[in-house]
Amino acid sequence: MKPITAILSLATTLAATSFCPGETVLQDPTTALAHLDLDGHWQVSDSESNDWFNATVPGCIHTDLLAAGRLPDPFYRDNEKQVQWVSDRAWTYRRFFSADQKLCAREHLLLRCEGLDTLATVSVNGVEVGRADNMFRLWEFDIKNLVKPGTNLLEIHFAPVLPEIRSREKERHLPTWQYPGASYVRKMPCNFGWDWGPTLITCGIWRDISLIGFDTARLDDVQILQDHSQPDKVKLTMQIAAAPAGQSALSALVTVLPPDGGQANASKAALHDGSGLAEIIIKHPKLWWPSGMGMQPLYKVEVKLLDADGKVLDTKQKRIGLRTMEARQQNKSSPMQFIVNGVPFFAKGANWIPADAFPTRLNKETLRRYMADAAAVNMNTLRFWGGGYYEDDSLFDACDEFGICVWLDFKFACATYPAFDTNFLENVRQEATDQVKRLRQHPSIAVWCGNNEIMFFRGEDGWTTNRMSAPDYYRLFGDTLGGVMRELAPQSSYVTGSPDCGDVHFWEVWHGGKPFDAYRKIHGFISEFGFQAFPVPATVDAFTASEDRTNVYSPAIKHHERSSRSYLGSKDDGMIGTDKIMKMVQTNFHAPKDFANTLWVPR
Repeated sequence: MKPITAILSLATTLAATSFCPGETVLQDPTTALAHLDLDGHWQVSDSESNDWFNATVPGCIHTDLLAAGRLPDPFYRDNEKQVQWVSDRAWTYRRFFSADQKLCAREHLLLRCEGLDTLATVSVNGVEVGRADNMFRLWEFDIKNLVKPGTNLLEIHFAPVLPEIRSREKERHLPTWQYPGASYVRKMPCNFGWDWGPTLITCGIWRDISLIGFDTARLDDVQILQDHSQPDKVKLTMQIAAAPAGQSALSALVTVLPPDGGQANASKAALHDGSGLAEIIIKHPKLWWPSGMGMQPLYKVEVKLLDADGKVLDTKQKRIGLRTMEARQQNKSSPMQFIVNGVPFFAKGANWIPADAFPTRLNKETLRRYMADAAAVNMNTLRFWGGGYYEDDSLFDACDEFGICVWLDFKFACATYPAFDTNFLENVRQEATDQVKRLRQHPSIAVWCGNNEIMFFRGEDGWTTNRMSAPDYYRLFGDTLGGVMRELAPQSSYVTGSPDCGDVHFWEVWHGGKPFDAYRKIHGFISEFGFQAFPVPATVDAFTASEDRTNVYSPAIKHHERSSRSYLGSKDDGMIGTDKIMKMVQTNFHAPKDFANTLWVPR
C-alpha cells in the first residue's frame, strides 16, 4: 500500500513580525486534497489592550493565561473568585501562516474550524470571513479570494458571552436551575458552574483548525448502514455524498478490511448529482460485544472519491463494529433495557462528566486509561451526561476498543431552552448534524438522548415562570433533534430525554435525606443516583494550604463544596453538602479522630 501522507515543505519566508514557525502542507500523494494544519503557536490579547502573549491551539484563554503566568491557579483555595474577570473581556487570537502558489491555486480553499468557543468573528488579512455562535459546531469559511502566496494573517475575535446572556434573559426569562440565561447560547452548560464544579467561562479555539484545499469535489458524508437479517453474513450499505454536488463522472471506491487483517472486500459505486450507494457483504462476520460479553473486533472502512480519470480526490476512513444495538424503552411488562445482537444485558456503569474544566488539558492516553479502568472494574456502560460537551473522538475510540457502551446525551441540561426561536432551532439542527455525522459509526454508542432532566421543566400549557411549554419541548427534542437522528442515524436508538424514556434518576438519599437502605427499594434502569464523598487527602492537599486542613468546614474546603449551589455567585454558603456527609458519618461510624480520617471514613 502507498503511504497515507507525505510531508511537503513550503519554501517560504515569514515576515519579521511573524511569531509562528514555517508551516507544512500535509497531502496524500494519491489524492488532490491538501491540508494546512493551523494548530500550535498563536498569540492572544485582551481586545482592548493590544498586549499580545503566546497562546496554544487547541486551548482556551484560561490555559493560555495560566501558561503565561498571568492567572493564579483557579482550582487552588478560593482563587476561582479572583479569575472571573477573564470572562468579562473580549479576546483576540491571531497567527500568521504561509501559503504557496499551489495551495492558493486550488479551486476551493476553506478555513475549517472544528471548535470555536463561542461568539467568534473570523478575519483573514483584515477581512471578515464569517461569524460563529455555537461551541459545538463545525465551521467552514470560504477564503479562496483572500489567501495570497506568502504570509497571511488569521485573526479570531471572541466576544464575551455574559452580556449576550444577560441581555436575552432580560428580554425573556428562561426557567433554570443553573446560571440565568446561559441556555441562550450554545456552550458547555457546566462552564457556568454546576453542583460539582467551578464557574470558569472559557473562550478560544478549543479544537483543531486548518486550511483545506481541493479541486472538483471532496467527500461530504459517508453513512454506513448494517443489515443483519441473513444468517452468518452482514450487508453493509454505504451512502456516499460528495460536495459540491453536480460534478459529473464521480465515483467512489469502498474497501472494508477485517479486524484480523485478512482479505479485504471492495465495491465501486457511481455518484449521481454527488451521491451514490455502495454495498458489501461481510461473510462470517465477527460481531462486536460489550465488555464481559465477548470481543470487540473492529472493521476498517475506507472510501475514496474518484474523478473520471480514476484520480483520488479525497479519502475517508472509519472504524465500525458489526452489531445490532437497541435501547428498548420501558413498557408494562419490562423496564428499559439495552439489547445487543438480540441479547438483553444488564448495563453496569456510571455517569461521565467532563474530566477537566478545560477540555484541552486532557489527552488521548489519559482518556484511554479512564476507559481501561472502567472495564477493569466490570463496567460496561457510561452515560455521557448532557451538561458537558461532545467528547473527543479518542474517547469514543477507547469505548469501542474496551466494550464500554455509551448513553450519549445531546448537550442540554437542567434548564429550559428558547425553542420558540427558529434561529436557535436551526443552530441546534446544524450542531446535531455535525455531531451525528462525526460519531454515529461508533459501535459503543447504545442510545442517543435529547437532554438531561428537562422533563421536570415541561408544562402542558404555555410557558410559565418555571416551565417551558410541552409543544416547544417536543419541537426541540422530538422534531429537531429527533429529525436529525431519523435522517442521519436511522439505525440508532433515540430518546427525547432522561428520565423521559423510563429510566430513573434517584436522588432521594442525597437530596431527600433517606437512608442508604432506600436504594434496595428501587428498580429498573437507574441512570442517575449517588451520594457525595470528600476527596482523598492527596486531592485536598492539591487545592488547599496547610492551614485550610483543620476541618471540613474551613473556608477553602467549603468553597469547593458545590452541592447547594449551581454557580459562583449563588447565595448559599456551600455548607449543605458538607452537613449531609457528616450526618451520614455520624449515623454509621464513630467520630473520626482527625481531619484525614474525616476524609477517609465516608468512603
